[in-house]
Amino acid sequence: MSAAHAHAAFSQAWPAFALVAGLLLIGAVAAQENLFAAAGAMVARAPGGAFTLLAGLLLVEAAITAVLNLDTAVVFMTPVLLHAARQRGVAEDAFLYGAVFMANAASLLLPGANLTNLIVLAHENVSGVTFAAHLAGAWIVSIVLTIVFVAFVFRRDLADGGQPHGDEAPSFRPGLGTLGVAAAAVLVLVLSRPALPVLALGAAVALGAQLGAHRSLRAANPALLLGVLGLAVLLGTVARAEDVRLLEHAGRWETAWIAAGASVLVNNLPAAVVLSVHLPTHPRALLLGLDLGPNLAVTGSLSAVLWLQVARANGARASVVRYTLLGLVLVPVTLAAALLISSV
Repeated sequence: MSAAHAHAAFSQAWPAFALVAGLLLIGAVAAQENLFAAAGAMVARAPGGAFTLLAGLLLVEAAITAVLNLDTAVVFMTPVLLHAARQRGVAEDAFLYGAVFMANAASLLLPGANLTNLIVLAHENVSGVTFAAHLAGAWIVSIVLTIVFVAFVFRRDLADGGQPHGDEAPSFRPGLGTLGVAAAAVLVLVLSRPALPVLALGAAVALGAQLGAHRSLRAANPALLLGVLGLAVLLGTVARAEDVRLLEHAGRWETAWIAAGASVLVNNLPAAVVLSVHLPTHPRALLLGLDLGPNLAVTGSLSAVLWLQVARANGARASVVRYTLLGLVLVPVTLAAALLISSV
């Protein structure tokens, strides 16, 4: 291994982590303004039973994932989904597991929605609009199948859900966080390399909103981000030194399933660095495996680890075993459907 290999691995990986740090800061300020809580309350007031509530909230989370990244979405929407279930008097499991499964499933649309997208496409110069044009169909089918799956598995719980009631809506105070969300969405759509602009925007939003050093550090979670970045750089360095070419002769389906398995073994971010040392023949199939595969196990993605932390902090009984048992059914269905509908 050489310094050149380590530098190449670091150069490929760091923009993704810079981007998510900026988005987490923007999300923290937006949450302080009650943007996410207000969106959840709006859905909760809509007519319909527990299934309608679940589907509506998961669609909101899908949109937030696309715009603000899956890690941001899972951190700030998991408490919203849990609160909505508890307020309605519905068993919360569908909302709890739906929150994390949707974050991964909805991370296909834009480069910034999942760090693996940026890592794999580091060799390309792709704008958000072009990226979305290729994967919009896979994104839609993954979202729909995730909602249907969660609703079916927890159908008995949802059947007992009551009707909406007149809870007082949280006070939504649009400010720098809300403006930052809109600005970040534009940057991710327009720029092919949005990491540094979004990080600068996040820092400016946090500073302008007086988020404070402690809350900013807690929101950006630097220890976790740096830990995963370190693992990604280490494995990327080894892969370059050994000239790893795991996907050289793999077809679309093999590429996607190898990516899903590698995600579970080492997390999808280090897996993305290793598997894209040499750009594979089917990079979008690689992204499908890296984005959807982590629903097989909590080890698969940073978002799942964050979900576990947030769920337990909010008094939910999140089980890593149940996560995997559900994922063993969900992932083959969503991944196969996404591969079938996507021709790239």
